[in-house]
Parts: sequence; structure tokens; C-alpha cells
Amino acid sequence: MTFYVENETGALFDFDAEEVAKKVAEEVLRSEGCDREVEISLTITNDEGIQELNREFREIDKPTDVLSFPNVSYDEPGDFSVMDGEQAPDLLNPDTGNIVFGDIVVNEDRVRSQAEEYGHSTKREFAFLIAHSMLHLCGYDHMEADEAEVMEKKQSDVLNSLGITRE
Repeated sequence: MTFYVENETGALFDFDAEEVAKKVAEEVLRSEGCDREVEISLTITNDEGIQELNREFREIDKPTDVLSFPNVSYDEPGDFSVMDGEQAPDLLNPDTGNIVFGDIVVNEDRVRSQAEEYGHSTKREFAFLIAHSMLHLCGYDHMEADEAEVMEKKQSDVLNSLGITRE
């Protein structure tokens, strides 16, 4: 896995954000059985930056905690065989041969406020948002109650396996 990080705000946490994001992303891919070499881009921004993206791409003019921009179109969540089909040529980075998996945008303001609101560490909140977004990049959604239940369990399993708990 290749992981690109852009910290637009110069956000400083009491943990290594790039290291935590990589570990969580790797664990999601491992738990989902994705054995492909993928490239993921992470941008850390703030309320203003994410609001602009939310407005532009989702037509929702307010900040949110995380945005996910999957590059793969799945028939079924977690079915990575689609990467070998028709869309394969469009997924590959011609320079590396890796699959361009998608982009994650995390709002540092929400990481801090939600950690305080939920009574856990900023590391746990950041890791949760990465896990959540990675599952979106794997084709999962939470629009229906049963879908949300599946995502919640997968998020919890990933964080627990890494020992990142609500402390």
C-alpha cells in the first residue's frame, strides 16, 4: 500500500497521524481480504476546507467530519474482483501499476470536538474516521440500518484489533 498524506492545516496531534492512518488502512484492507497494491490519498483539513469540498461534491453547504472519494465502483461491498474487470485500466496508476483506491479527507476540527464529545482520545477519533472512510473506499455504506450495522461492526473490529479503544 502506498499512502500519501497532505496536512493542509499543519495539524499537530499527540500521535503520528500518518502512522495511525496507515495502520488503520492496512488493517481494513487485511480484514477485507484486499491483496492488491493500492494507493490512498489522505488530506487533513479543517471546517472551512471540508465545507468547501462537501458543498462542491455533495451539494451540502456545511462542514462534516470525514469525506470519502472511492475510485472503485463495486457490485458488492468488499468484492475486489471488480478491479480485474472493465474498470481495471482506469484504476491503475501508469507509473506504479498500483490501483488508485481513493481519497480520504479528515476534518481536524471535528477530530478534536468529537473526541471531546464522545469522551475518548483524539487518536481514537482519528482512527475511527480513517476506518470509516476506508470501508467506504471498500464499497460499504450506511444509508440503511442493516448497512450501518455492518459498517459499525467492521469499524469496531478493526480498531479493537489494533488496540485503539475508547480508553
